[in-house]
Amino acid sequence: MSRAKCIMVQGTMSGAGKSLLCTALCRIFAQDGYRVAPFKSQNMALNSFVTRDGLEMGRAQVVQAQAAGMEPDVRMNPILLKPSSDVGSQVIVNGEVRGQMPAAAYFKLKKSLIPDILAAYNSLAEEVDIIVIEGAGSPAEINLKADDIVNMGLAKLVDAPVLLAGDIDRGGVFAQLYGTVELLEPAERARIKGLVINKFRGDAAILKPGLTMLEEKTHLPVLGVVPYLRVDIEDEDSLSSRLESNTAVKPLDAAILQLPHISNFTDFMPLEQHSLLSVRYVQSPRQLGAPDVVILPGTKNTIDDLLWLRQCGLEAAVQKLAASGTPVLGVCGGYQMLGDTLADPEGTESGRSQTVRGLGLLPIQTVFTDAKHRTQDTATVTAPQLAGVALTGYQIHTGRTTVRGVPFCRLADGSAEGCVKDNVAGTYLHGLFDTGELTEKLVQLLCSRKGISPADAPLLSMAEYRQQQFDLLADGVRRALDMNALYAAMGLERRSTV
Repeated sequence: MSRAKCIMVQGTMSGAGKSLLCTALCRIFAQDGYRVAPFKSQNMALNSFVTRDGLEMGRAQVVQAQAAGMEPDVRMNPILLKPSSDVGSQVIVNGEVRGQMPAAAYFKLKKSLIPDILAAYNSLAEEVDIIVIEGAGSPAEINLKADDIVNMGLAKLVDAPVLLAGDIDRGGVFAQLYGTVELLEPAERARIKGLVINKFRGDAAILKPGLTMLEEKTHLPVLGVVPYLRVDIEDEDSLSSRLESNTAVKPLDAAILQLPHISNFTDFMPLEQHSLLSVRYVQSPRQLGAPDVVILPGTKNTIDDLLWLRQCGLEAAVQKLAASGTPVLGVCGGYQMLGDTLADPEGTESGRSQTVRGLGLLPIQTVFTDAKHRTQDTATVTAPQLAGVALTGYQIHTGRTTVRGVPFCRLADGSAEGCVKDNVAGTYLHGLFDTGELTEKLVQLLCSRKGISPADAPLLSMAEYRQQQFDLLADGVRRALDMNALYAAMGLERRSTV
């Protein structure tokens, strides 16, 4: 096989829609008969995933791989930064934790990671036809360009043609695109094969004169105006609008605690699809109210977020609801918080040696170490009111939890996992709602408690739902972009379209 061609999507800023455009291109190229892989040299996100071989990578490239019909592979995201504070992150290289670093220390280190980046990229390039590369933030950060390994620096290393996308929904898209191009060096500008205006709503005829002037000023073609597509694709991080207040009125109310360091909130996307279940994220006892179920999600800083729950009054509110019989579910860090104690003897989780009490709702104790548990798992729920449900998911956590009570489920090897006590349950399994079975069983339980009949909605797994959304996304982007120009930029002939 010859070496893969590539196309890189950069943006004028974070949130310009690079991830979705890359997801769409992965799907389009796969639909056109090519073997496609996504690639992002450095990703910063708290939403992560464990590959089949037990390595950790960012979920954005997992979603893009799924759109391309590929097994997620850590080579698609060789560097993952998981922020642990405003000035520091856990650094993960090739799926393994390299250490906890302040921003300044990582800034000095990152150029030394170029061999890891190129090894991952070159290995992928020998196995696929096209690599869709995602940039990060903006390529025009003039204070960072000298050490760039994710935007134009990477484009130069792998000789990638570039699409530059701007977000018109935020306003000022012409200034975004023109300003970005002007701040680039001539050689960098030469890499840009076209501009893309993303998230457009309105009359395209009104926009057209501006496009002509933009092309005249930048000397670059506008290759498409992508409409604001109403598709439901997993979001990269907690800046997501998914965490904003949900005003949909449905019979059942699920409240998810919006922890300061919330991670892997994509676990709960399947719940949002159910016709009877309203999902909202809450940050105060007043917002919490009296929901039908309370969920404590994962977090990058379990102890800090537990103390936040205590200080803002949510701990007491959750304990009161649990005492009244309201179902409470904790996932990963949320599961740890539900226990009796959380011990961090070496300060590996919280930065200092300490032991704190948990919410005391489950008979478990957690001790943190610097070892990270990373596995993909299948399981069967054994918790009495949810028994028999089949789960697929993955574990990604630090901390060893001792359980003195009834397990939540049994893994495929027969080992116990999680814990349940009365109406409170906890598990380390991310992705537990993806098959759809647990969602349906939970809805049935909540309906019976509330005295209403479950809907006759057909069971739809998250995998099936994702595929539908990928096709909707690809259709919208394919119609909006000059695909002939994209293929030409890569040096490929366009195959017949779907």
